[in-house]
Amino acid sequence: MSDRHELDATAILSELARGDESAAARLLPLVYQELRALAHSYFESERSDHTLEPTALVHEAFVRLVDQARVEWRNRAHFFAVAATAMRRILTDHARKHRAAKRGGNQQRVPLTNVPTPSGASLVDLVDLDDALERLSTLDERQYRIVELRFFGGLPVEQVAEFLEVSKTTVENDWRMARAWLSAELRKADIT
Repeated sequence: MSDRHELDATAILSELARGDESAAARLLPLVYQELRALAHSYFESERSDHTLEPTALVHEAFVRLVDQARVEWRNRAHFFAVAATAMRRILTDHARKHRAAKRGGNQQRVPLTNVPTPSGASLVDLVDLDDALERLSTLDERQYRIVELRFFGGLPVEQVAEFLEVSKTTVENDWRMARAWLSAELRKADIT
């Protein structure tokens, strides 16, 4: 996204936070392609008969984001961080419903880049990942946010550091520790 688009998106997010309902219509064209790419990345290794599609995920997440009362959007990166959280929650809710309907069958798998699973594959059960992330959030909130921003939000280290107001080195170190912790937690889940 160009600096101009980023400034436009930040200004529109401020208008949205002040209650300007027309701001959402102006924001969507500025963020839609990036939201769509983010949603599409979640579906790359999903089962072929998945009932939720990237477009539906984008629309549901966008509606949830703009319906939030008086969120103080700091900037575009903040918006995408919250969007990543919204998409993760939508997908996890969908996976939990599917798992319940199938009584444990056809569990959803998503690629977890750079987090080795017990089998060495890069596919992880989305519900197990969500459960592990919730545990991580109680142990280390910053590591949890870094995983969410990097993995689900697709943000580069530099933007994560800026968003969290920490150094790039801190993000890299926490990212490395969070991946190791998640790998161990997912290994436990795979065994049980």
